[in-house]
Amino acid sequence: MVEPSPLVRTLVAIAGLFGASGVAVFALAAHAGGDEAMRTAALFLLLHGCALAATAALGARIAGLVLVAGTLLFCGDLLARAWLGQRLFPMAAPTGGSLLIIGWLTLAFSALRRPE
Repeated sequence: MVEPSPLVRTLVAIAGLFGASGVAVFALAAHAGGDEAMRTAALFLLLHGCALAATAALGARIAGLVLVAGTLLFCGDLLARAWLGQRLFPMAAPTGGSLLIIGWLTLAFSALRRPE
């Protein structure tokens, strides 16, 4: 078995953190009266944690990095609004959402290119 690169190991670690955070935010939303923004952030953390694990397994490093950035911006902005009552910065969530779309498209493209 080939030893995964440090970047792949980091992407898998972040995937695990996204998954754990998604479960924790869902639990908090369920038990502490969270709003729709919290539930949306939790869902996106869980879904993109799984996607990130897949990108790492496939070696789609660029797609993984874009998904990390998009998830952090999108979910970070939603959670900042829910918990702090303010945004991370103007257009953080739309920028994060756009990066998520780009990350998914990059993943699709990486699956279609020829192996080196």
